[in-house]
Amino acid sequence: MNLIPIILGFIGLFSAYLLYKIVKSYPAGDKKLTDISDEIHIGAMAFMRKEYSILFMFSLILVFGVYLGLGFSSTVAFIVGAVTSSATGFIGMYTATKANVRTATAAQNSGVSDSL
Repeated sequence: MNLIPIILGFIGLFSAYLLYKIVKSYPAGDKKLTDISDEIHIGAMAFMRKEYSILFMFSLILVFGVYLGLGFSSTVAFIVGAVTSSATGFIGMYTATKANVRTATAAQNSGVSDSL
């Protein structure tokens, strides 16, 4: 079994986690900003849960097709790739919604250069 796709999937997942930790290290701002940001975050996460529940059903069909057409090792690689890609996407959306308020706070307090 070729482990390169599996290793790359976990590297992507780890990279997304590191980016999340970096973003969370910046100040989130005052209560009004964080309240608005939290509402945006809740809506984005609800969207992701709905989207991923639909993609999960589609992926189950693909898992069956990959198994029939390409065998067990390709099926394992597909599953690991799908799981790590989904987790990375979820972490990415989570990070992006948390970064928005931090970007606004940096722009408000320090100017454009710090917000970038």
